[in-house]
Amino acid sequence: MARKPRIEYEGAFYHVIIRGNRREKIFGDRKDILKYLEILSNYKKRYQFYLYSYVLMSNHVHLLMEVGRTPLSKIQQGINQSYTMYFNRRHKTVGHHFQGRYKAILCDRDVYLLSLIKYIHMNPLRAKMVRELQDYNWSSHNFYAGREKENSIVDTDRVLRLFSEDKPTSRRLYREFMGDGLAITRDDIYRTIDQRVLGSEEFLDNVIERYDGELKKEKRAGEYTLAEIAKCVEDSKGTTLKQIRGKSKLAGISLSRKIFILLAVEYGYKGKEIAEYLGRDPAIISMTLKDKEIFEADMEWVGRSIKKLNF
Repeated sequence: MARKPRIEYEGAFYHVIIRGNRREKIFGDRKDILKYLEILSNYKKRYQFYLYSYVLMSNHVHLLMEVGRTPLSKIQQGINQSYTMYFNRRHKTVGHHFQGRYKAILCDRDVYLLSLIKYIHMNPLRAKMVRELQDYNWSSHNFYAGREKENSIVDTDRVLRLFSEDKPTSRRLYREFMGDGLAITRDDIYRTIDQRVLGSEEFLDNVIERYDGELKKEKRAGEYTLAEIAKCVEDSKGTTLKQIRGKSKLAGISLSRKIFILLAVEYGYKGKEIAEYLGRDPAIISMTLKDKEIFEADMEWVGRSIKKLNF
């Protein structure tokens, strides 16, 4: 399958994930980490992008960036090549150091900025590398929390002002935000459109206007729960979930059951998950998929109700 091109334009905001080649370690020791941060800082000055958050793990890196006129692809090419040359020289190795293609998700900054910062900063805790976030030295968390002196690499002011115009107050509120116990899950962060965009339908429309390439406006896996899909089928078709789960073969109930199955598949649910939810044999899911084209008009009708859940 051909690789999809990067979505790039001035002012684009990305969650970037870079992995080691064959998922091997990126950093050998503290000196390597400091060199990577030095290279990152140098390219930030050269290309004038914003860096809102980072975490350096053993075999992968997360960066939260907003680019200016220089596209992300040029920035990352420079950073990755420079660090690879350094690493190979120092450790007497050859070849690629990073996985061939880094992941870059274009995000709606207004909606996801704080959630992404929290997700990125929580990486060491999720990996059980430390018990307290402040004990991990290789993320931007402590710059926000006020436990490290300000530096030029992380643009904390823009984010802290979202909490308060008063710096000490903003840092305290940030620390409370990080410790509020509300987990930001992987599904929250990777629930993308076309595997490249994280944002609302309105945000996607805006991206399409600014982007010259092709962007498929597809449904996001797991965007709605099975219960939410079932409720929309009920509201649109007048068939209850109890009836959909039942054995009735009446035409109206059978139609609603098929619409529910087809929409659940559209939103990324596996046949086994749908069958378990309905209490039916998984074979019914496969049989229903064969008739998808017949029910497209009904799916579109119910789909309008599902999209209203975003508002």
